Amino acid sequence: MSKSGAIQTALWPSLDKHNLAYKRTGNALNDRPSFDTNRIFPTYVGSNELSPFHECYANEHTVLRLAVGRFFVHQNGDDPNAGYWALRRNAALFDTPERPVEISGADSVAFLERLIARPIADMKVGQGRYVLMCTHQGGLFMDGILFRLGDSRFWFVQPDGDLDTWLMAHRSGFDVAIADPHSRVLQLQGPKSYQILHAATGGALDQAFKYFHLAPFNLDGQMVYVSRTGWTGELGYEVYTRGDATDCRRLWDFLMRIGASVGLVFCSMQTMNIRRIEAGILDSGSDFDSTMTPYEAGLGKFIDLDKGDFIGRDALLSAERVTRIYGLRCAEATPRSGEQVFDAGSRVGTVTTGAYSPFLKTGIGYVRFDHPGEWRDKSLVLRTSRDGDKICSVETLPFYDAKKRLPRTLTSESGNP
Repeated sequence: MSKSGAIQTALWPSLDKHNLAYKRTGNALNDRPSFDTNRIFPTYVGSNELSPFHECYANEHTVLRLAVGRFFVHQNGDDPNAGYWALRRNAALFDTPERPVEISGADSVAFLERLIARPIADMKVGQGRYVLMCTHQGGLFMDGILFRLGDSRFWFVQPDGDLDTWLMAHRSGFDVAIADPHSRVLQLQGPKSYQILHAATGGALDQAFKYFHLAPFNLDGQMVYVSRTGWTGELGYEVYTRGDATDCRRLWDFLMRIGASVGLVFCSMQTMNIRRIEAGILDSGSDFDSTMTPYEAGLGKFIDLDKGDFIGRDALLSAERVTRIYGLRCAEATPRSGEQVFDAGSRVGTVTTGAYSPFLKTGIGYVRFDHPGEWRDKSLVLRTSRDGDKICSVETLPFYDAKKRLPRTLTSESGNP
C-alpha cells in the first residue's frame, strides 16, 4: 500500500500552507546546480487533509508526507530502531493515511466483480480480502483491502492513487453509490496488540475475532470499526474512526493509556517501513505501478482468471508468468530507493525501497529488475550513493515468516487467557 510521494513536509504544530519547508530525497534533482528545493511554491491538486490525530504527537521534529490526499507522519524525532523492537516485542501505534471508500447499492457486488481480479461475491459480512485492480492492459492499477460491511455495502481501503475517478469512470450501468465515510485509520501492531484491544473492548474483542475480519467495537463509549489486519507482518489490528462522530483525541488517549502497561509506543512510518520490507509487503506506486502486471510484481496468486470477466482479464490471459521484484540483501550497505543494481557491469535493476534490519542485522530492500530472468540467489553489485559498489544477494520475498504465522497466530505473547 502506497506511502510514496517524494515530497516531505515539516509541519508543527499545525498546517501552514504558506510556510512549508520542502525536501526532495533520493532524487537526481538534488544534484542540479542552482536548484533550491526550499524555494518551490507549494501547490496541491486535490485534498491535503491533516490527520485528526496530528496534535496527539506533533513536535518540532515532525516531518509529514502526503498519500491519498492525507498527510501522515514520516518522521517524528523517534528512534526507528527502538520503535522496531517495540513493534516486535510489545506494541506500536501508527497513524496511517490509507483511506476507506464506500461502495454500496443493489449492483455493488456485480460492480466490484467487474473491477477486482479475484472473486468477492462469496465474501461473508465482516470478512476482508486483499484484492487487486488492473488496467485494461493488464497493468496493476491498485491494491487494497476490501471489507464487506453488509449484503450490498463494502469498504475498499485504498493506499494511494486516484481511486474515486476510476470508480466513477466505470460505474455507468450499475446501481451503485460511491461515498467517503471520512474514516481515519490507526494501526495497532505487535504481539501485545491483542492484549490491549481485548482490555480496551472489555473483552468483546476475543480470540474468535479472525484474521482479515472486521467488526464494530465500543472503545471507551465510542463505536468504531476494528479489523485484524496491518502493514507490518506482525499480529495487529486497524481501528477505523467514524468521521465527526469520533472524538479522536479521546480515542488516542484511551488506547495509549490502556497500552502503557505493556509498552505501547507511538511510531512514525520509518519504523513500519523496516518491518513491511522484512515481511515482503509491497507499496503501490513505489514498488510496483501500472507498467507491471500482477505476475511481474509477484502477486499472481491474487488473480483468478476463472472467475469470469474483469477489467484486465483478457490481457492477463496471454501475460507471461514471470517475476521482476525480488528481495535484496547487502551486508556492507543499506539499499536506498533509486540506487542501481548491476550484473557483469550492466545495469539490470533499480532499488525501490530499503532499510537496515535490526533482526537480520543486514541491509535489505527490494530490487525491481528491468527484465525477467533467473535472478534468485544471484550475487550482484549494488551501486550505493554513499559507499560505492557493494556485493548483494537476491532472494525471494518475504525475508522470513513466509507462511505469515506471526500475524495469523495468537500466542502466549499476545496476552491470551
